[in-house]
Amino acid sequence: MADGAIYNHETVALDGEVFSSCEFRDCRLVYSGGEPPVFTDCKIDDCEWKFENGASRTLAFLKAMWGAGGKAPVQGLIKEITGGGGR
Repeated sequence: MADGAIYNHETVALDGEVFSSCEFRDCRLVYSGGEPPVFTDCKIDDCEWKFENGASRTLAFLKAMWGAGGKAPVQGLIKEITGGGGR
């Protein structure tokens, strides 16, 4: 668990990590599809998000769904993620 850490210009692996009151500045944040990270009271500024392995395949699947006419389910997931309702 990282508590109050400040990350500057670093690559940070996110899978299974817990971050509390941390700051991420100009970092590469990498999620590979494992246990989702937990962020509590963190600040993320000008970071690059990188999705690898299972996370990358999930995004590719959603893109394929969208392209095959499954826009409504993908939009529903986006609404759920952003707190706008959905399933």
